[in-house]
Amino acid sequence: MKAASAHFPGFAKIAYEGAQTTNPLAFRHYNPAELIDGKTLKEHMRFSIAYWHAFRGVGGDPFGPGTIVRPWEKGGDTLTTAKRRMDAAFEFFPKIEAPFWCFHDRDIAPEGRTLAESNKNLDALIAHAKQLQKATGVKLLWGTANLFSNPRYMCGAATNPDAHVFAYAAAQVKKALEVTKELGGENYVFWGGREGYETLLNTNLKREQDHLARFMHMAVDYARSIGFKGQFLIEPKPKEPTKHQYDFDVASGIAFLRTYGLDQYFKFNIETNHATLAGHTFNHEIEVAAAAGMLGSIDANSGDELLGWDTDQFSTDVRQLTLAMVSILRAGGLRFRRI
Repeated sequence: MKAASAHFPGFAKIAYEGAQTTNPLAFRHYNPAELIDGKTLKEHMRFSIAYWHAFRGVGGDPFGPGTIVRPWEKGGDTLTTAKRRMDAAFEFFPKIEAPFWCFHDRDIAPEGRTLAESNKNLDALIAHAKQLQKATGVKLLWGTANLFSNPRYMCGAATNPDAHVFAYAAAQVKKALEVTKELGGENYVFWGGREGYETLLNTNLKREQDHLARFMHMAVDYARSIGFKGQFLIEPKPKEPTKHQYDFDVASGIAFLRTYGLDQYFKFNIETNHATLAGHTFNHEIEVAAAAGMLGSIDANSGDELLGWDTDQFSTDVRQLTLAMVSILRAGGLRFRRI
């Protein structure tokens, strides 16, 4: 099965043409074959396109609806649209020379009325993705479960006071681990979007952290039982959407993982803007993770330092990215540890 050239016609693979090129669809500075510290940039960077940002973000903000127009979103039932969207994505990935992609479960498949229906929808899209990966050579960097968008997760997933929500979240992660393994994913990410609290007046903080740790141990145990050998990653995120998040930054994440005996299984996936929201610099977070031997991956999207939410913009600060690259090289690169 080949990814059809129907959604991005008129140009082939984006090529490196140097800083002087006038071609708007060319790399000016990224030369995949350039050698840095004994490795090519392509080997260093291992770029992955995030389905969440590139193909599911709608271009909205807290004060207005989405503004992004995508022709492939129109027409057909939800599964037909999801497959057409995936065709567009796998046409895009090779054209921009991205060797990897990554996703949340609900990014690629519509949620059903029941967990069984949601899993059936996911199975259909995983089969489609498997064919497209084979046709294009694009690999899966990581998978994860969306444990934040559905209203059931308003008060968290693993830290939710309702045992039914905890169980539902566990079942969703179980399935996400299975499909990540099926697609050959190299990592599995935990992003605690709502694992925190708004007020201590109705929060048993110690119990919630105990539950979060137990949830992660269950995931590790299940991964072993099905033969998933990928690296577990945790992505720290402060203040959004909850006021106090348990994985506030890398330092608090290290303390949590070591307290509960999880540090042998997890490394960190560090996002530029989450560092900003925590009051740190991007390279500070990289250095803290590297010093602990827990630097795993980079989520290289940034935000506006004058705004108080996650705007998920391209990283364009040359000074910030240069310092981050120095820290990554000094750490020996992004190296995964198998469990």
